[in-house]
Amino acid sequence: METSEEKSATSVKMVDAVTAVVIFLVGALVIWDSWRLGAKWGSDGPEAGYFPFYIGLILCVSSVVNFVGALRDKSDESFVSTSSLKMILSVMIPTIVYVGLIGGVGPIPALGIYVSSALFITLFMKWLGKYKWPITIAVAIGVPVVFFLLFEVWFKVPLPKGPLEAAFGLA
Repeated sequence: METSEEKSATSVKMVDAVTAVVIFLVGALVIWDSWRLGAKWGSDGPEAGYFPFYIGLILCVSSVVNFVGALRDKSDESFVSTSSLKMILSVMIPTIVYVGLIGGVGPIPALGIYVSSALFITLFMKWLGKYKWPITIAVAIGVPVVFFLLFEVWFKVPLPKGPLEAAFGLA
């Protein structure tokens, strides 16, 4: 809960307005693509985009109603405090980097899921969990090894691999 001393990072009104805009854009994309596919009633029934077109239309109309409601809202209720937002971002940003490391995005090299997971676990155990190095290293290496055995060996489900696995002939 937010105390009176905590500074608000954003208001409920702003989050509602931004969410309405994002949902409107998704609805507009659905409408556009449905129209491209064919959103009319053909001689043999509805075309491929007929039903998605109306779903997109409902999304757009609903988001306009929510946006107007957010603009009319007179309250200044806080959605999240600055300290809470910092805690959220301390988990969200490393998670985004982790996902990028798995397959490589832009300047981020592709390390595969196993190496990326070992780095991710190490970061979280040391930075947020404050665990000692022996337990951190054991868990950071043990978990990807167990998952490799589980998925690759027993279930025969290949997961994204990087240069380390290729060097060991596992890719």
